Amino acid sequence: MIILGIETSCDDTCCALLEIKRGKFRLIKSIVASQANLHKKYGGVVPEVAARAHVEAMIPVIKEVTGQHRSKIDAIAVASGPGLITSLHVGVETAKALSYAWNVPLVKVNHVEGHIYSPLISRRGLADLKFPAIALVVSGGHTELILMRGPGQYSLLGRTRDDAAGECFDKSAKMLGLPYPGGPQIGKRAKHGNPEAYDIPRPMIDRDDFEFSFSGMKNAIRLLVENMSPPLPNGASLISPLVLRGGLRGNYADSRIPDICASIEQAIIDVLVHKSLKATDKYHPKTFILSGGVSANKKLRKTLKHALPKKTKFLVPDLSYCMDNAAMISVAAYHQAKNKKFTPYYKLTANANWELV
Repeated sequence: MIILGIETSCDDTCCALLEIKRGKFRLIKSIVASQANLHKKYGGVVPEVAARAHVEAMIPVIKEVTGQHRSKIDAIAVASGPGLITSLHVGVETAKALSYAWNVPLVKVNHVEGHIYSPLISRRGLADLKFPAIALVVSGGHTELILMRGPGQYSLLGRTRDDAAGECFDKSAKMLGLPYPGGPQIGKRAKHGNPEAYDIPRPMIDRDDFEFSFSGMKNAIRLLVENMSPPLPNGASLISPLVLRGGLRGNYADSRIPDICASIEQAIIDVLVHKSLKATDKYHPKTFILSGGVSANKKLRKTLKHALPKKTKFLVPDLSYCMDNAAMISVAAYHQAKNKKFTPYYKLTANANWELV
């Protein structure tokens, strides 16, 4: 089976062609047309700008991915939610048009489900995922723990009640004057800082449930930055962390940036790992999945891997598949396509608030 995947839930125009043979995956081609440079000047994604860029990139990307394989495509999988509605519409309407023109069936895929299956893209295939499994999906828009008892069988254990962990990373970076996207910028500077330098709160970490909250942490970070004495000068945080590590003894304000970043990173990781271990202790999963954009954080990966029970298989996507991509949409669509659970093109709609559970 060959599945064409389309993903436009936010600011990346993604298309991929995936072959599934005897339960194993082979990625024929994958393209991610990033808009990061386009949105950098705004310090975040502007929905209308993102949608227009999707319109410009969509057809060229699809042509490049499908190439000589167009006649071999068995199904088209498209992320139809959740996400930015203007961006989702571009991918969904394109998939509907292709389904009609090529007479190829459609599979609608939840964007979060795509992230859950992203670790399987570069692995042997379906055999790597043993059930029951727990997935921690953590990104700029999502932070949730999901229990999986089988393909398509999901139970929500807990999610953030307000801001997502990735948003906390990005907004904190913006407060420090770091370039967009901010999460990776904090991670780079945190390597050279002291994670115990500043007392960042860990909201809801001692509760018995699996809920998250990052708005209070974000506000505490804002107050920390605003009340620093002497104040952080404009542009101080843009200095290379290697330069900061090497000295600047005469400029104390500049040298505080790595410590702040390390403290922020550690606080977020502590909450995510603590809740994950609590869920693992209760449900005893055979597999634990870490996915979403924040799964690219190397310290989070390392901390969670070492903290989980050795008998629990730890799956995490390759760094190239942590962010939004269409290959994960193709993988997530496989079971539906195999069981012929298709959606007629005239019934498919984008749903910005589509919850997996």
